[in-house]
Amino acid sequence: MSSYMQYQPEWVREDFVDFIAEKINPIWAWKKVKATVVKTRALSTDFYQIQLRPNRNFKHQQFKAGQSVLVTVEIAGVRQQRSYSVVKFLNNGDIIIAVKQQGKVSTALSQLAFGRVVELSQPQGDFVLDQDHTPLLLVASGSGITAIYSLLLEALTDSNRPVDLIYFSRDEAYHADLEQLFQQYPQFNYHYINTVQQKQHLNIKLLQSLVTDFQQRQTYACGANAMMQSINQIYQDLNITARLKQEYFQIAVDESLEAQPIVFLRSQQEFEARSNLLESAEYAGLKPTHGCRMGICNTCTCTKVSGSTKNILTGETDHDSNTQIKLCISQAVSPVVINL
Repeated sequence: MSSYMQYQPEWVREDFVDFIAEKINPIWAWKKVKATVVKTRALSTDFYQIQLRPNRNFKHQQFKAGQSVLVTVEIAGVRQQRSYSVVKFLNNGDIIIAVKQQGKVSTALSQLAFGRVVELSQPQGDFVLDQDHTPLLLVASGSGITAIYSLLLEALTDSNRPVDLIYFSRDEAYHADLEQLFQQYPQFNYHYINTVQQKQHLNIKLLQSLVTDFQQRQTYACGANAMMQSINQIYQDLNITARLKQEYFQIAVDESLEAQPIVFLRSQQEFEARSNLLESAEYAGLKPTHGCRMGICNTCTCTKVSGSTKNILTGETDHDSNTQIKLCISQAVSPVVINL
């Protein structure tokens, strides 16, 4: 009898509340962030801006320009997730993201009708502006303009902070909007390079011609692999990497590295890694917990018990034992044991 009296049942379960709530209104939830598709705007033939209206669980006050959200949609009965930068945060609480049709999740999102519901994470990421008056250089290419556009809008609220934007694009997404901002804000210089009309790549000569004092500026860059590799090399050669803050939209592995044997210790699974550790595990039929797949959200962080891994974003190699790594941006350079 005493053991019965000590039993305390869980009277209210979150999943049960959410099940009942969504029958009344699909956006209602106890703790989850759900959002309704309000509007979709075509930026180009394969690039779409989507306006989302989150429920009251979204922590608007925590959002900082440059951050992203994980968006979850159901595709063929399977929940799929990807990270997207918040392009704008509107006064009414709506958020705007932009997606390029280059994967399952992005394609599905671009085709969602008005009123459809998706699930969101809270704002995340540290690709945000330093709070000072240091002159800025923003560099974007392709869909990287989404994160950079958000930073630009934030920077322009400070009339004493000079801002230059170099934007490489083949489809003119946001180009008209950026031209308007250029006309409106005297502290803003806009350098647009249409890569269809001009076969121009980022190099030190271009930087020096467009922004003569770029070495003294705080630089934020986001874009395709080729551009990101170029700006990293330039800043390394000039020994000013401390002035460069960056975010990647595509993760490129070092294809020159040999495949390595990987052991997941707790699950007693072994496989061979040719790509990053997350993709290699998935290819082997395993399902490690993950989120953004770009090194932002920390969901796939785990302990490397032994072995050497290369950080795909920074190029740094970690030879230490019992260190924290992110599967999505780590590539094995030796046999590796992971505590998973």
